[in-house]
Amino acid sequence: MAASHTDSHPARTEFASISLDDLIVAIRAGGVDAQLAEGATAGGGNARRAASGTTEQTAVRGMTVDSREVQPGNLFVCKGAAFRPAFLASAIERGACAYLCPNDATILEQLELVAPGAPHIVASDVRRAMALVAPVVYQHPEQALDIVGITGTKGKSTVAYMLRSILLAAGDTPSVLGSIETDDGIEHYESHNTTPEAPELWRHLWNSVKSGRRHMVMEVSSQGLKYDRVLGVPLSLGVFLNIGRDHISGVEHPTFEDYFASKLRIFDQCETAVVNIDAEHAARVLSAAKKARRLVTTSAQGTDDATFAALNAQSTGLELTFEVVDRLDPAHPQTHAIALGMAGLFNVDNALAAIACARLLGVGYDAISRGLAHVRVPGRMEIVATPDQHVIAIVDYAHNELSFETLFSSVKREYPGRRIIALFGAPGGKAQERREALPRVAGKYADLIIYTEEDPAHERVEDICAELSDHTPSGVEHEVICDREEAVAHALDVARAGTSDAVVLLLAKGDETRQHRGDEYPEVESDLSIAKRLLAS
Repeated sequence: MAASHTDSHPARTEFASISLDDLIVAIRAGGVDAQLAEGATAGGGNARRAASGTTEQTAVRGMTVDSREVQPGNLFVCKGAAFRPAFLASAIERGACAYLCPNDATILEQLELVAPGAPHIVASDVRRAMALVAPVVYQHPEQALDIVGITGTKGKSTVAYMLRSILLAAGDTPSVLGSIETDDGIEHYESHNTTPEAPELWRHLWNSVKSGRRHMVMEVSSQGLKYDRVLGVPLSLGVFLNIGRDHISGVEHPTFEDYFASKLRIFDQCETAVVNIDAEHAARVLSAAKKARRLVTTSAQGTDDATFAALNAQSTGLELTFEVVDRLDPAHPQTHAIALGMAGLFNVDNALAAIACARLLGVGYDAISRGLAHVRVPGRMEIVATPDQHVIAIVDYAHNELSFETLFSSVKREYPGRRIIALFGAPGGKAQERREALPRVAGKYADLIIYTEEDPAHERVEDICAELSDHTPSGVEHEVICDREEAVAHALDVARAGTSDAVVLLLAKGDETRQHRGDEYPEVESDLSIAKRLLAS
């Protein structure tokens, strides 16, 4: 799943300045070798020469890894396989006062050519160094925030929005950082990465404090954990929802073990762990969660020893009801009726995680009930139906094997007797396993599968769809329509023309309005918008 910025970032407020010497101290304190490059600046390598001929300490205000976002006074980070010296030249032109780069003689020589004499920090591990520098640059905003980190193969966005809705009902506006949107009280835009690089992440924490917010609810991806994007971020709550095979490729995680181990790192930095004990590999997750000072568990299966358990879950196809048993105080358990304003029995798991987080943050059941009754997660289990409900379209971000199995099996139970039409694709350049797994799972349930575009990046849509077709189980009807908007319209037309009632699953893109094609993110009509336009009348 990919998205892009839909709004330009607003002008940012001024950050307090910090010296390069102070940044060096922070990097070294984190166990990374770092130094100001000899001869790079006047004053023994830790000062710059002013126009008057005197020396003054370089003052850093803010930082970034994106040369296009550099503001005057920023520290620019030179990192990544795709980095080019021209990016540094552009950053300096935009006002970067210094840069952080790897301790590599060849790279240093190239950078000195495009930015001669510019102050710079050389570090043995740039990724870790920028994560150590960022909280110093942004004045340790974590000290004024309760930060909730949510990880799992599926459900991160849903739990984040459920908790956000509960906190809003309690009169508190939290910041949200995840795969759908970024909202920190100052910046608000459609997200590009689930967990951004450390400089951007810490800027959002700083913005949250600056805007008067007390909570940050953030999705934490396996990549964010593996590559130290969240290093040093203290999580008041670390939530582990589930684990399944995903993001396994040459450019992400080479093996499932690497993926799983990366996810488990969330417990290295959380005060309280919240774990779904119904999930696969729960024993290993619980063992890793012992690193946290406190453990809270959830169970949608009603397990007696779970801290929060669900009983009597029922679905109308449009909403869910269940009872939550709250054993946060074991001596005085409570039971409360919950109505959830969205479909999908699997969302009971997600609601329990949100309830657990809310209770641990001190929120009462009145606000929890109101928040969950009115929750909307953009692009998650969004239902659009014809007036006679002959056709029900479900728009959802499901995009991996675990989320497909959960969604399709739930739809089969909640909409018995309906024909199931599924539309999806696979992204380009990553998560190669999906091209075999998704057709296999969908083929067990769907009467018709339509393969189409889904953020092809630098691959041909035709080639991706051909792979998906090749892995479709024998006897399962399927079509290829590369243009996604045309494919969505066709799926809905087929459903309306049928004699039997149908459920159309429009998957992986939710209400996203961009497609990742090459290096661009052109605007498109979202699946949700098309469904509303074509089924409303």
